Amino acid sequence: MSAASCCLLAEDQFLCSICLDVFTNPVSTPCGHNFCKNCITEHWNSKVHCDCPNCKKVFDRRPELQVNTFISEMAAQFRQSAQQEASSSSSDQQAAKPGEVSCDVCTGTKLKALKFCLVCLASYCETHLEPHLTLSGLKRHQLINPVENLEGRMCTKHDKLLELFCKTDQVCVCMLCAISDHKTHDVVPLKEENEGKKAELGKTEAEIKQMIQKRQLNIQELKRSVKLRQRDVDREIAHGVQVFTALKEFVERVQAEFIKTIKEKQRTTEKQAENLIEALKQEISELKKRRSEIEQLLHSEDHLQLLRNFSSLNIAPPIKDWTEVSVCPPSYEGTLVRAAAQLEEMFSKKTKNLFEAELKRVQQYAVDVTLDPDIPHPCLFLSDDIKWVRDKDDDYYDYYEEVSLPDNSKQFDACCCVLGEQSFSSGRFYYEVQVKGKTDWYLGVARESVNRKGQISLTPQDGYWTICLRNENVYGALADPLVRLSLKSKPEKVGVFVDCEEGLVSFYDVDTAALIHSFTGCSFTEKTLPILPSWF
Repeated sequence: MSAASCCLLAEDQFLCSICLDVFTNPVSTPCGHNFCKNCITEHWNSKVHCDCPNCKKVFDRRPELQVNTFISEMAAQFRQSAQQEASSSSSDQQAAKPGEVSCDVCTGTKLKALKFCLVCLASYCETHLEPHLTLSGLKRHQLINPVENLEGRMCTKHDKLLELFCKTDQVCVCMLCAISDHKTHDVVPLKEENEGKKAELGKTEAEIKQMIQKRQLNIQELKRSVKLRQRDVDREIAHGVQVFTALKEFVERVQAEFIKTIKEKQRTTEKQAENLIEALKQEISELKKRRSEIEQLLHSEDHLQLLRNFSSLNIAPPIKDWTEVSVCPPSYEGTLVRAAAQLEEMFSKKTKNLFEAELKRVQQYAVDVTLDPDIPHPCLFLSDDIKWVRDKDDDYYDYYEEVSLPDNSKQFDACCCVLGEQSFSSGRFYYEVQVKGKTDWYLGVARESVNRKGQISLTPQDGYWTICLRNENVYGALADPLVRLSLKSKPEKVGVFVDCEEGLVSFYDVDTAALIHSFTGCSFTEKTLPILPSWF
């Protein structure tokens, strides 16, 4: 039979239903089905009873098998034709590269596998995958992407394919595991469990997608914030350059004027010296002339001429007394001092302007501070609007000594101190306190967790950043030891500014816009509260 007539038959007529490949030594069973001789022999060797793999007919005894020469000839011709087609089509396919899964059927050059059959447990290239895509019996097989490690899909105990999932133990199992070790467990096909897991993963994916979108928005916000900060930086640098340029120009101008003044004094001195030298030279010339005339008379033999001119030449010429001749050096006293005073005045003016601008900038973070009614010492009295507090009368002190304090962890028991009700853990805030006419006070900020019992040290080490006035005229920043502050004037209103991110606490004299003191490098790892004088 020719290859042309062979091709008129269906392709599945030349395939063994056991190995799913073209017949090799085809034999026929008594029931009329054809198999590779080796395939059916191995099949019967693994069985107790001999049966037909297709129709399941059981034979009383193993049939004697003879090679069907007709089918064998047709299969050989079909194999030759298929190989010719495969060789022509394989030229368009890629050979498997190192690390890629190769086709298990290719006998020559191993082509790259496209799919793996979970039923046949084999990988197929495009050509050898064709039967699984066209033959009705093979279309039911489950195909997946090529797998390199087939052992990972096999049960290590029974060497069977992992086809089921035990929901009880949350493990993949084979058919034999399901009827033995997991007999009473909830076992489902992998596909069913896979769909459930995919549903869960879908929810997780949606949640992750939302998280990604949220973080992308955070990134955009951070970029926008950085961009805005960069504008602030550029503006601040430009303003700083402008200020320092003006100061530099003023310093250079004062320096030039200082040098000019010194040089002008030097030139005046030099002019005086030049005038004196000119006068001396004039007198020297006159004296030389007189000397010349006298020398002529001394060498003259004319007695009459000597006697006639003697009286005029013997008289001293009209000259100055140059015994104490000198040039008085210029006085530079006060020149440098006056130049320095100009600089100081200029710097003072510029500094005042800068402080005023700085104060206006921090005042935009002003907050309305109210007092926490649960914090003050019992000897303090809060107003109804909890905006101010003062000491109670002396009668209360007598009463207070006789009673015990209530158990309140937020309350100060020894220090007459009051904290603001508002707390801040990030950002910036600013508030002002009237201190006019007060002789002793302290104010600032404190951590929420500060110790409020017994004697308290209002220092940064204990969570307080405060300044104070003691004994009417001693200003200081409360640290260990106390930092004395030298102020030009007594502040009547103090502004407190806190930048939690920068770790900065600054105090300002609001009326003069002067910086009183700054704590830097502060650690605000928790909420921060304003701390106010008891008379606020």
